[in-house]
Amino acid sequence: MATNPFTLDDLKRILLEAAGAEEGVDLDGDILDSAFQDLGYESLALLETGGHIEREYGISLDDDALTDAATPRALVDVVNARLAEVRAA
Repeated sequence: MATNPFTLDDLKRILLEAAGAEEGVDLDGDILDSAFQDLGYESLALLETGGHIEREYGISLDDDALTDAATPRALVDVVNARLAEVRAA
């Protein structure tokens, strides 16, 4: 399990590994508060991304938490909250 916080760069890397990037979308731009849908990522892509995060970070993420996280900032916060829970246990 990773001990560092989950970052936007981690998320961008995993998004690209799990679902690729839609043509014309610049993940290196200011995407922190952009809706995943605007970035070309639908719920299936986010579930695949969640699976990658779970495997890499050794955590379990609730499917609702993944689909409720509408922006990269929200998903980073969900992952970091779950990492904190696991570390505290």
